[in-house]
Amino acid sequence: MFEIIDPSLRAFVEVAPDSGFPIQNLPYGIFSTPGQGMRAGVALGGWIVDLHALERAGLLPVADEARLFGQGSLNAYAATGRPTWAAVRARLAALLSGQDPRLRDDADLRVRAFVPMEQSTLHLPFEIASYTDFYSSEEHATNVGKLFRDPANALSPNWKHMPIGYNGRASSVVLSGHDFHRPMGQLPVAGGAPAWGACRQLDFELETAFFIGRGSELGTRIGPDQAAEHIFGMVLMNDWSARDIQRWEYVPLGPFQGKAFATSISPWVVTLDALEPFRVDAPVQDPAPLPYLREQDRHAYDIELTVELATAGGARAPIARSNFRHLYWTMPQQLAHHTSSGCNVRAGDLMGSGTISGPAGDAMGSLLEMTRNGSQPLALPDGSSRTFLEDGDEVVIRGEARRGELRIELGSVRGRVLPARD
Repeated sequence: MFEIIDPSLRAFVEVAPDSGFPIQNLPYGIFSTPGQGMRAGVALGGWIVDLHALERAGLLPVADEARLFGQGSLNAYAATGRPTWAAVRARLAALLSGQDPRLRDDADLRVRAFVPMEQSTLHLPFEIASYTDFYSSEEHATNVGKLFRDPANALSPNWKHMPIGYNGRASSVVLSGHDFHRPMGQLPVAGGAPAWGACRQLDFELETAFFIGRGSELGTRIGPDQAAEHIFGMVLMNDWSARDIQRWEYVPLGPFQGKAFATSISPWVVTLDALEPFRVDAPVQDPAPLPYLREQDRHAYDIELTVELATAGGARAPIARSNFRHLYWTMPQQLAHHTSSGCNVRAGDLMGSGTISGPAGDAMGSLLEMTRNGSQPLALPDGSSRTFLEDGDEVVIRGEARRGELRIELGSVRGRVLPARD
């Protein structure tokens, strides 16, 4: 099913030995260059391989009239489905290694096809029509439950029976590097009426997300063992959260303005094919889920995730480390539950994992957990401390999978907090 590229294969162009974008990765993105519009490419070392240039040269196994890669999003290509994805990936591996010499031996095409990353501008990879965020980490749900519920019953009664989620705002999903203003909103006041003002408890959330490729019809369901036919690939995500605004508004319908102002994602979409060598067992589920959520091939991926905080004064410090493998509810289960009512999905739909915490003491994916809701400030190396994010703070999330000499990066997602607008 998956198109796994031989770990010993090497590109015929120079790729740094420690690059997280080797020929075995080939993540997809959308880029532009001065004088040329948005188009699709894959990352290879410090290069972007221009897929539209290869498409126009007739080197990719797609219909000539389709022009899938000359568009400003990956939606049309992703909608073609896994057989096309696999065929394109196999052809790219052959072309970029020189096993198929047509690119290597065409000097003019090489100039057009290999674009230095530093000469390019990256854009959102998909036109995102819908965005859903799940709540799939047992450790995160338990940590939060202990703060706001009975510590002996930290998980809500439904948590181990379904992947909890909510529908978010696709319109405010932004690309890594987009700085955003601290949100304004209604703030709770103890014993009195709410006040209007700038969020005082701004937080990050360490997450990943996946994009839908092939969609589904309204009224049909996608089983967990069919999910790989529909999941195009993964990105890193930071679901910025205004905890005080959220706390006041979330009863009875859940998050709204506390989550609506910005959600940042990384630019490169890493395929399941690239992640297949890093497959590991997913956590054991007890109790067993209902039949529609049971997986014949239950697995996760060993993806190391880190969070770095940079202050306005220039101090930088790693503040968290976790792993994608800790998620209790897998991506196939998330998709199966999302479509269980007959809800359809479309190419470009974005599905967030929810905050990814882990069993280790430093594996907390939010300041809410690290500081026990602001009661235990986090000390930083420059002598300052944080309960929640301050203006000028930048959060950088990185992700990579590593096995032996093979290293696959998901890249990074970063964003900086700007002062609130009156």
